[in-house]
Amino acid sequence: MSEYRGLRRAHILANHILRSPSPSSNLSLTPEVCLQYSPPELNERYGFDVKEMRKLLDGHNLEDRDWFYGLMMQSNLFNRKERGGKGFVSPDYNQTMEQQRHISMKRILYLLENGVFQGWLTETGPEAELNKFALYEVCGIYDYSLSAKLGVHFLLWGNAVKFFGTKRHHEKWLKDTEDYLVKGCFAMTELGHGTNVRGIETVTTYDARTEEFVINTPCESAQKYWIGEAANHANHAIVISQLSINGTNQGVHVFIAQIRDQDGNICPNVRIADCGHKIGLNGVDNGRIWFDNLRIPRENLLNSVADVLSDGKYVSSIKDPDQRFGAFLAPLTSGRVTIASSAIYSAKLGLAVAIRYSLSRRAFSVAANGPEVLLLDYPSHQRRLLPLLAKTYAMSLAVNDLKMIYVKRTPESNKAIHVVSSGFKAVLTWHNMRTLQECREAVGGQGLKTENRVGHLKGEYDVQTTFEGDNNVLMQLVSKALFAEYVSCKKRNKPFKGLGLEHMNSPRPVLPTQLTSSTLRCSQFQKNVFCLRERDLLERFTCEIAELQGRGESREFSILLNHQLSEDLSKAFTEKAILQTVLDAEAKLPPGSVKEVLGLVRSMYALISLEEDPSLLRYGHLSRDNVGDVRREVCKLCGELRPHALALVASFGIPDAFLSPIAFNWVKANAWSSL
Repeated sequence: MSEYRGLRRAHILANHILRSPSPSSNLSLTPEVCLQYSPPELNERYGFDVKEMRKLLDGHNLEDRDWFYGLMMQSNLFNRKERGGKGFVSPDYNQTMEQQRHISMKRILYLLENGVFQGWLTETGPEAELNKFALYEVCGIYDYSLSAKLGVHFLLWGNAVKFFGTKRHHEKWLKDTEDYLVKGCFAMTELGHGTNVRGIETVTTYDARTEEFVINTPCESAQKYWIGEAANHANHAIVISQLSINGTNQGVHVFIAQIRDQDGNICPNVRIADCGHKIGLNGVDNGRIWFDNLRIPRENLLNSVADVLSDGKYVSSIKDPDQRFGAFLAPLTSGRVTIASSAIYSAKLGLAVAIRYSLSRRAFSVAANGPEVLLLDYPSHQRRLLPLLAKTYAMSLAVNDLKMIYVKRTPESNKAIHVVSSGFKAVLTWHNMRTLQECREAVGGQGLKTENRVGHLKGEYDVQTTFEGDNNVLMQLVSKALFAEYVSCKKRNKPFKGLGLEHMNSPRPVLPTQLTSSTLRCSQFQKNVFCLRERDLLERFTCEIAELQGRGESREFSILLNHQLSEDLSKAFTEKAILQTVLDAEAKLPPGSVKEVLGLVRSMYALISLEEDPSLLRYGHLSRDNVGDVRREVCKLCGELRPHALALVASFGIPDAFLSPIAFNWVKANAWSSL
């Protein structure tokens, strides 16, 4: 008996050592049970030229972008580390707020020494502006605090001097700003007023005796709030203030005020406090500023729109106060363009990580004792990520188009740029937040680790939905502009021209009652349904306002009461504008695989946008059966885009080092030996 027991123990030990299955058990303990990382590139094929697709997506300055990526990767200032046998660069968000602010400024000085900002303010023309856009976007892929600090300094302070100022200001400030001898901030937002710039309470008066302006914070709600760079680094501020001349309020004007000396000491008659720790962007030193009758030279009024002569006489080439206010805000459009663009690059980063992970991570099995399935081979996982991927592609093309229009802007195009950039800023930043949340969930618990980036990006980019204009207010701006254009054309009995409304000069498109797969993927059908939606909502919006005005309500109050129609209309306008840019890009491509895949992406963008918008069903343009057809086609497109998933995210052109460990060998990155 003891001999039998001994043999049995020896057999069990042998089986354990050799990892062979026990004859009395169905449980397998073979090496195959342990998950082994397999790079997606081993099994996934590129069905199109990734380099050509990247040219389409980035749109411009590819070599400059790659040079800038390399510049960051080669410096230890950018927190180089190794995980899973690969090198990565990403900010250390475990640092204190003070440490993050300090390292952000050191990184800027490193980039300055390497000539990154050369010509950002002193050179003019489309090429210079596109170069700035490209490098700004790459900054945001590394760290949004870094790009936000640069945005405050160059796009807000610098552009304010450039656009609001005249020759004397340009000669005094622009080169020193470019060389960071002057560190600027932009003091517009107040505790009591943010998006409502017209209502700000800071007051500036003119003292003709000394030829000085006197800036004052009259109450606590007038303190300048959330001012980037103010808490630590800025020594000068653009101050947006009401201008009072001899007791008459001339409205909002723009001034330059020194708030620190060259040694960093706060100037007399200026008080500064820290805004404190935030949910993200802690590398940006947001501060609060109070002005206690601060005196500045008369020349520090930025006078491209209006001026005050030495004797105190107010002069302006624009007599209408509303038009003058609009002229002051027009140059800020560049901020909305860059915000929209950086939001899309953030979405690209999240999708690249989540999709790469889903092409190597397995879970569950379809058949008993069968192999576990790749996450992206589950239809439900495809449905979560691939429509967002298609939207990101479409929006990337759209924002490239917006940048090109912006850098080639003319006085005639400024209104359209203002309206389109407002819609894009809102829709694209909302899309970014939704995409990052879905990507965070799609990578499971790994999304909670800061080093994997996706989860943390939500906090970093959340600010985009409210700064440079609350998204909901911007969307109301879009619908008001469309309403005004519609009323003007009808009143003058003129054809529509501008804001993409030319389609309303043609007969109303008629949609087929039966929607086949080929119909749903037809570019003309997609364009028709997007145009029909916009046209119908604009006409409904106008009729509702007219009806309320007929009852004695004001136009403004009538618009406010129809806020839901207003939101639907502005969304329809923006999504149609995005679709048109994809159609234009597709039409320029030669026949081939890139064009074919972009066609799939375009159809996915169009159909998912229709599926997610109830207005077509609400107003009877699509039947319940039609909506079901759209939904089924989205699922089919998911299956057709699945083989291209790796190639589509590879086309983003983001170097591996800027992604995260779970985008690659996540087993090795989490192994004991890597600790």
